[in-house]
Amino acid sequence: MMQAGILTVTGPKGQLQQAILPEVQVTIDQDKILVNVANREDRKERALWGLFHRLIGNMVIGVTKGYEKKLEINGVGYRVNVAGQKLTFSLGFSHPVEFNLPSGITATVDGNVITIAGQDKQLVGEVAAQIRRLRPPEPYKGKGIKYADEVIRRKAGKTAAK
Repeated sequence: MMQAGILTVTGPKGQLQQAILPEVQVTIDQDKILVNVANREDRKERALWGLFHRLIGNMVIGVTKGYEKKLEINGVGYRVNVAGQKLTFSLGFSHPVEFNLPSGITATVDGNVITIAGQDKQLVGEVAAQIRRLRPPEPYKGKGIKYADEVIRRKAGKTAAK
């Protein structure tokens, strides 16, 4: 539904809204959402055309299927507990680290794997990045929080003098 420059997409997983710039024209047919710009020759408007096409596509996928990111915790004694909308991490610091999840985001823990899920792709990615930032993986032992599909380039440590 489109009204007053705001596009609203509703589906089984919820509802998302996106403000549409005046340079971008969005028309809704029966089962299609068409995105166009006033001046196809202008480089900035062509960039906005592709941006809003992808943003609207991500909204449709988000309200129908949803998005998820998986993070892995590696390290001796590193763990995480979920209590409602709060994650409590034990990451080798002298204190536990608490992370409050924003509304619309859920987290589940299975062993050392944290799954962040939600309908907004940008918010899911941002929350996963903030959690990873708590203890980024280090290159010597690989300890820390990393994305499940991330490859950490390991470095050789110091070698004893011969």
